[in-house]
Amino acid sequence: MNALDSQAADSLAAAMKERDLAGRIRLIEAELPGRLVFTTSLGIEDQVLTHALALAKGRTEIVTLDTGRLFPETYDVWAETESAYGIRIRAYAPEREAEERFVAEEGINGFRHSVAARQACCGFRKVEPLGRALEGARGWLTGLRAGQSANRAATPLASFDAERNLIKLNPLADWSREDVDRFVRDNYVPYNALHDRGFPSIGCAPCTRAVRVGEPERAGRWWWEQEEKKECGLHIGRPEASVQPGREAAAFEPDTSRNLEMAR
Repeated sequence: MNALDSQAADSLAAAMKERDLAGRIRLIEAELPGRLVFTTSLGIEDQVLTHALALAKGRTEIVTLDTGRLFPETYDVWAETESAYGIRIRAYAPEREAEERFVAEEGINGFRHSVAARQACCGFRKVEPLGRALEGARGWLTGLRAGQSANRAATPLASFDAERNLIKLNPLADWSREDVDRFVRDNYVPYNALHDRGFPSIGCAPCTRAVRVGEPERAGRWWWEQEEKKECGLHIGRPEASVQPGREAAAFEPDTSRNLEMAR
C-alpha cells in the first residue's frame, strides 16, 4: 500500500465528514490534483452526485458503463439527465470481440449457467470498461452508501484503492436511503422510473428484478446467488458465490407499495 496515498485518503475522509455534499465536492477537487472520474450507473444515488457535480461546474468527469444490457428506462434517464444539466455523460462500452465470444460460447443469457459465467459477463461488460474509464485517474468518485448491503456496510468516505492506485471517494457513504430520496425530491433531480416500481437498485435488465417488501435494497441484483456474495467486481475483488446452475427465480410482479411517491 502507498502510505502517503493512504494517509491522504484518511485525511480527506475526516475532512469530508464535517461538510455537506457540495462542500465535499469542493474539497475533493481542491485537495486532489490530477484526473477525477465519477462513474455513474444512472441509479438514484448516482443521480444525486451528478446533480451536485453539474451544479459545481468543476473538473470531475462524469462517465458511465454502457453494458449493452441496460433497461430502456435507464437510457431514458440518461438522456433526460444530459438535457436537464446541459452535460454529456461519456460512455465506455464492452470490447466487441469479448462480447461476441461470450455470447457464442455461453448463449445470450449464459451468465445464468454458473457463477463463473456470470463473473465473466460482468468482467467484460463492466470491469474491463471501468479500467479504461479510470486510466490515469487520481481519484474515483462513486455513489456507494454503507446502507445498501452487508457487503458495503463498512464503506468509508474515502480510501486508497491499491489495486487501481488511486483514491476512491464515496461522498454519500454516510447517507441513508431516506436522505437520498429527500434530496432528489427537494432538488427535482431526474431519476429512473423503475425506482417507482419496486427497484431500489438497478443494473442490467436480465440481472435485476423488483424487490419484495422487507428485502434488502440489493436483493433484486443477481437474485439467484447468495445474498452476501452479490457484487460484480467493480467495488470488491473477484466475487464468489453459490448458485444452482440454470436455476432462475420465478418471475413476479413488483410491489408498487414501495413507490418513492416523489412530487415531481
